[in-house]
Order: sequence, then structure tokens, then C-alpha cells
Amino acid sequence: MSPFAGSARSTDAWQHIRVTRDDGIATVTLARPEKLNALTFEAYADLRDLLAELSRERSVRALVLGGEGRGFCSGGDVEEIIGATLGMDTGQLLDFNRMTGQVVRAIRECPFPVIAAVHGVAAGAGAVLALAADFRVADPSARFAFLFTKVGLSGGDMGAAYLLPRVVGLGHATRLLMLGDAVRAPEAERLGLISELAEEGQADVAAAALARRLAEGPALAHAQTKALLTAELDMPLAAAVEMDAATQALLMNSADYTEFHAAFTEKRAPKWQGK
Repeated sequence: MSPFAGSARSTDAWQHIRVTRDDGIATVTLARPEKLNALTFEAYADLRDLLAELSRERSVRALVLGGEGRGFCSGGDVEEIIGATLGMDTGQLLDFNRMTGQVVRAIRECPFPVIAAVHGVAAGAGAVLALAADFRVADPSARFAFLFTKVGLSGGDMGAAYLLPRVVGLGHATRLLMLGDAVRAPEAERLGLISELAEEGQADVAAAALARRLAEGPALAHAQTKALLTAELDMPLAAAVEMDAATQALLMNSADYTEFHAAFTEKRAPKWQGK
């Protein structure tokens, strides 16, 4: 049996992460500032289970993922993870690597937009967590580094070889994953890795503003748009347009679609219900 429990449960006892909720917005802060928010086995599992819990509740309309202290996330903890994995057998290693991938899947598959608020370093697994988000709002101090080959592992960790070419293109993704060199905010913005470049020290503020805009919008439409963006990445056009047609037919029966028409007719702002 896997040592990494897979059943999401209602709890407030998360390890190395801090969770707050405010009117449809969840803010998740990686909270090991003394270790540049390096991830532990428990932190990975908690992120996976938290996202499942929030998805099940259906009360969250946007999530901001940030890091406390000098940086976003420096990746897996060298002592607590890399050192420990040296003593694991293949089955245990497969359990662990599957769990880290489940975190990325949870970010991509949760029914609300995820915004990474990045300042300072986003390295290794930290870079992939930011990559998996729907939006990356970055401070000018931000730097991304996919360091896996620098520790002797494949650059295609946690879905990075799937996601990164789709964000920045195959050529840039090859360079970033193969060489593991850091990319600073100006270049990251040029490559399309950053969605929004914030003012100095304002990544959290800008991410919160974007989260509020999303949370006040049509949540059901956002959820379906996110689902289609993920599902259609590998579909032929015929399958994609059929899925679009089916999705739109369902949404045309939604309360939000009816509300838009009423609001337009009455010359007022829509009151989105997310259903």
C-alpha cells in the first residue's frame, strides 16, 4: 500500500502550507521561508489533497498560490527528499514520483483558475508548480529554473515536458529543460512563461486583483474553459470542435447564460451565480 494517502479529507491541519479563504478566493502560501519554501513529502501530499478538497467543495472560484519570504519555491528539499529517495526501492520511488505528478494534475484539473504569484526563485518542482498554474503573475525579481538535469534526472519531471512546450514552444522548452539554466523575469515574459509582469514587490497584490476579477466573473464558464484548454491540447480539430459544441449547448442551459441576457436587456451588470 502506498505510504502517500490519496483520500482528500476535510482538515485545516496542512504541513508547510498556509491556507486562507475570502469570498470565493483561496490563497495557498508555501510557508517554509527559512528553506526558500522547499517542498517535503508531506507538502506535496497536502497540496494534492487540498486541491481535491477545494474542488469537491465547489465554493472556490479562484486560487492564488504564492511563497512566503524571499522566493516562491526552491523545489524539493535536498535533505528531506533527495537524501531520502536514495534509500527507496523502485516501488517507493514510483509512488513518490506519481504523487508529485498528481499535484500538477490537480492544479490543471481543478474547476477554478489557479494563479501563481511568483517572486524570487521558482526552481525545480517550484518552477513546475508555477508552470501548471493557469496564470503566472511575476515580480521583476522572479527567475525560473527547471533544474532536474542538474541533479542527474530527466528534465521531463512532473509533466514539465508536456506543459512547457505548450507554453513557450518546443525550441525554448528544450533549452530550458535540457540545460536547466535560470530564466529571469524579462526573458520569461518574452517567452510567454509569464502572464503578467507586476511592479516591484507587487506580485501578490496583482495576483490577488486578478483572482478577485475571476472570482466575480462567471465561474461555470471559467471552469469549462479551463477544462477545454486542457482536454483539447492533444485532440484533432474535429474532436475539439465537437467537444466545444457539446459544452456550449450545456452552458446555454445555465442560469448564468440566462442572467446575461436579462442583464443586457435591463442595461445592468450580470449577477453571476456560477451555475
